[in-house]
Formats: sequence, C-alpha cells, structure tokens
Amino acid sequence: MSKNNPEGLEKSLGLSFRNKDLLLQALTHRSYLNENPDSRTGHNERLEFLGDAVLELVVTEALYEKFPDKPEGDLTSFRAALVNAKMLSDVAVDIKINDFLLLSRGEAKDVGRARQYILANAMEALIGAIHLDQGYDAARDFIARVILSRTNEMLEKKLYKDPKSLFQEEAQERVSVTPVYEVMREWGPDHDKHFVVGVYLGKDMVAEGEGPSKQSAQEEAARNGLAAKSWG
Repeated sequence: MSKNNPEGLEKSLGLSFRNKDLLLQALTHRSYLNENPDSRTGHNERLEFLGDAVLELVVTEALYEKFPDKPEGDLTSFRAALVNAKMLSDVAVDIKINDFLLLSRGEAKDVGRARQYILANAMEALIGAIHLDQGYDAARDFIARVILSRTNEMLEKKLYKDPKSLFQEEAQERVSVTPVYEVMREWGPDHDKHFVVGVYLGKDMVAEGEGPSKQSAQEEAARNGLAAKSWG
C-alpha cells in the first residue's frame, strides 16, 4: 500500500471514490509538487477552498436544527469549535489521513503547529473531494460521522469557549488570580513571524504557547495552561 495509491484510506473511511485522482489530490500538499513535478495530480488548495465551504454549510445546518432555542452567537461559537484547525487536525489523525499525506521531505519532518494546519487543510480538501466525487449528501454524511459526532464532547469540554476566556474564568474562580501573558521569544520576517508566549499566574509560569501571531500564541498558552492545571 503506497501513499500514491491510498486505497487503505478509502477502506478505513468506508468510501469508494469513482475518481481516485480526486482523493490523491486531496492528500497532496503544495510542497510535494516541488520535489515531484511529474505527479499526476495538482496540490489540494482548490479542494480545500471548496471543502471549507461545504463543511461550514453542513455544520451550520446541523447546529441550526439541533439547537432551535440557541441564539446566533452561541451557534457561531459551537460551529467555530467544530471546524477550527485543532478539531480538524485531531479528526484527521483519528481517521489516519496523516499516514497518506504527500509532503516534501522537509514538511514531513515537521510534527508541530505547522503539521496541525496541514492536516486541517487536508481534512477540508478531503471533504471537497467527496463532494465533487459523490455529491453533497455523501459529504454531509461523512461530516456527520467524523465531525458532528463530536458535538457532545465539544459541549462537555466547553471547547466552544475561547481558551483565554476559559482559563481566566477558571483562574479567577479557583485561585482568585487573573492570568498575565508575556512574549518569551519571537523570530522570523514580518510575513512569517513566530511567537512563544508564556501565561503566568502571579509569578509562576503555567504554560507556553506558540503561534504565528501574539494572539494565537496566547490562545495556545491558555489551552496548554488548562491542560497543565487539569481545569475545564
């Protein structure tokens, strides 16, 4: 079973693509084509664009029907928790997309935040490929099976709350302290910045987070802080 013939992924997903190249394209990162210009498919960014729209519509419809009494703001938060990069990359790992991704040698070595975004994008591209190959209903059924099935978990773990807000609520309630965030390190040119931010309770640093902006690094630090404290 080779990555260039991902029939194993079809089997594990319970899908059978009419056009196998669509599935292959969904798994092909732009970097792979730099080293393999003769690849028979293009990269997955157009499929990702399509899949993102299909995913948002399916999740929006499902939440609208499931929670008839919830206001728009709550539904928007629920949707964001189900379609963000963290959730999509977790789903991608669970359904073994990682085993079939076509990446450059350099990208293949990266297992951090960058890989999370690659996995999330591949997840959206896969949804786009299913939609093109088998139609909206098939894409909706797939999304319901692998993503909407996590709705109860999302609610129980309060994943719909911004991690900074949740960490602040927990810190104030449990230890009567308001968290403070401090940039520990930053590097890279303006178009490719990286920040490492620490979150403190008083003088004690609870956790660090990394991201392409101070805001995203703070959110990651808060998320890691919740895990470190076993809060939420």
